[in-house]
Amino acid sequence: MAHDRRLGARYVAGADEAGRGCLAGPLVTAAVCLDVERLDRRRLADLDDSKRLRPEQREELYTAVIDNALQVVVIAVSSEEIDRRGLHRCNLDGLARALEALDQPEPEICLADGFALPRCRRAARRLVGGDGLSAAVAAASVIAKVTRDRFMQAQAAHYPEYGFDRHLGYITPEHSALVRQLGVTPLHRRSFNARAYAELGLGT
Repeated sequence: MAHDRRLGARYVAGADEAGRGCLAGPLVTAAVCLDVERLDRRRLADLDDSKRLRPEQREELYTAVIDNALQVVVIAVSSEEIDRRGLHRCNLDGLARALEALDQPEPEICLADGFALPRCRRAARRLVGGDGLSAAVAAASVIAKVTRDRFMQAQAAHYPEYGFDRHLGYITPEHSALVRQLGVTPLHRRSFNARAYAELGLGT
């Protein structure tokens, strides 16, 4: 939180993503706008890069962010769109769209984790390692990660044999073995160059 307070602005927005390196499931980007002068520091004390948090921590922080944020925007990009347009382009567009969708109050400063967003209609600063520095970016990281994880856990009911509730679409030995055995689902990103795809004649 100290990083954002030092920026000299009251309304600070951060954007981050979850699922960029996954073999299956959507890419989820999120933007969160915080009033840095009015935050529950006790409830948000553990904010960090969502990948460094335990699942139960992320769930608690998700609720705390929702309760504290002035605005939260989530953008989901399907596997089909990723295959059609490319992962990097979808990621930059998703981050930009999330920041652009923030309305009132107007964020004074926008931060994007790790990426410059030249096409964003809002001026956005690239902040390398932002989810470990900025409360706003870390909040967006938690929102994106929890949203995506919940979606993938729900998909396990539709594809119970694929174990999406365990690996969440990430490339793991279990997931790769299941793809080799069962093939792909509509959730899988067929354009990815994955070893599991090679035996199926898929990928780039």
